[in-house]
Order: sequence, then structure tokens, then C-alpha cells
Amino acid sequence: MGISYKVENYIATVLLDRPAALNALDLESLRELRQVLTNARDDDEVRVIIVSATGEKSFCVGADLKSTMPPSVNFGASFIKSTERAAEEGIYTRLIDLSSLRIFKPLIAAINGYCLGGGLELALQCDLRIASTNAVFGLPEPVVGSIPGVCGIQAIQKAVPSAVAMKMLLTGAKIDAIYAEKVGLISDLTDPGGLMEKARELASTIARNGPVAVQMIKKIAETSSNVPLAQAIEFTELAWGAMRDSEDRIEGRTAFAEKRPPDFKGR
Repeated sequence: MGISYKVENYIATVLLDRPAALNALDLESLRELRQVLTNARDDDEVRVIIVSATGEKSFCVGADLKSTMPPSVNFGASFIKSTERAAEEGIYTRLIDLSSLRIFKPLIAAINGYCLGGGLELALQCDLRIASTNAVFGLPEPVVGSIPGVCGIQAIQKAVPSAVAMKMLLTGAKIDAIYAEKVGLISDLTDPGGLMEKARELASTIARNGPVAVQMIKKIAETSSNVPLAQAIEFTELAWGAMRDSEDRIEGRTAFAEKRPPDFKGR
């Protein structure tokens, strides 16, 4: 098994579990990852998802290069096929792209050690990234004659200043955790032994909030990020209207008035 999974106190913890391969992702582990993320998406007992990895040496170094050599199938023929079929025929990068899973529950990447290539592309798709002081980040694909094949080129430019992003992309150079925090790639920095405790603390804070409201905020953020402001505001108003009479919103206001913690039900 390349992935481990558990749910506790509304928090799903997904661990990449191939430490001998620096948690590189082969086809089997990519399929497992997508399946457990789908399970978490559809489980009403899950409000936040933590994505991390076994060990302190590596979060993920991307695709397992030993098992992803170019296939004999023509790329053009595979390109027009389904995600699973295309992956079987060599376009494994589609399995790292999580956008098709439509996960609106918050994803927190808790990063120890190497976070490189497809591993960084995986982390960049999470809503929050926290890291230990031994974390190292990079998109080294050009060093081996390739390019970030999922979302790395676009996502890194949104995550950090353009000059920093282009330097990382064009040189393949790595940055350490302290610099990553400085430029905004990660939000929190901790010692390696305290990483999961910090991740759970952050996840618990989010899980205490209204789960429908949290997911709606993420949906609005994703849907309106590249549209004109007027259209974004209109969509936000529609979403607010959809939330206005929800049980959770009424409970939140009632609890505030009664000076007690709210008991959200996700309705």
C-alpha cells in the first residue's frame, strides 16, 4: 500500500507511505491517493483533509521515474482518452491533477523533507501549506530535460512573487523552508517533530467552523479567482443568499447570542 488513511474528529489524514522511494508516486499509489481523497470528499464526517507523508526525509519527490518511462503508445492517441486510460498509456500526470475530483473541503499539506517536482505540484493544489524546518522545495524538471507537467508553472506563480517563481522554474533550483515562509509559499513553520501536531491544530480550528460555510468559501475562491470583479461579487452574493437560511448559519448566530460554542451539523 502506498497510501494510509484515517479519520478522527472530523479530520482526514492522508499519508503518502513509500518512504523507501522518498514517497515518490507510482501509478498504483496515485490511484490510491485519488481514491482516498474521493472518500474524504464524500464522507460527511470529514471537514478538513491533511495530506502528509511517512518519515521526515521526504514529503514527495514527484512521480517515480523508474516506473514512468516513456511508453510505446503515441501521445496524440492517449491525449484524447479518459484520465484513467491516458494514465495507463503514459500520461500519468493527469492523476496528480486533483481539480477533476472537485474537493471543496480544505486541504492542508504538512511537509517534511523533500517536496520536489510533482510533490510540490501536489502541495500547490492544497489550500494551506505548512512545513518543518527541514523541508526543501523545488521544481527540478528542467535539470532532467522536462517541465512541470501538471500545474507547477501556473500555481507557483500564484503562490510566490513572479521573480522567485521564474527563478525556480528556469533554474530548477531548490529553496529551503525559511525562505519558503519568507516568500509566502508556506504559511507556518515548525520543527520536524511538531509538524503533525501543528497540522492537526490548524485543521481542528477550521473543523470547528461551519463546514458548509468553509466549503462555500473555498468554492467561491476557486470559481471567482479569474473573473471580473463585478461577476465575482455577484456570484458571492448568490452564494451568500444560498447560505442565509441554512441551519448552520442560524445556529452560529444563536450560539453567539447565547455565548456558547456553536454545534454545526453541516446543513
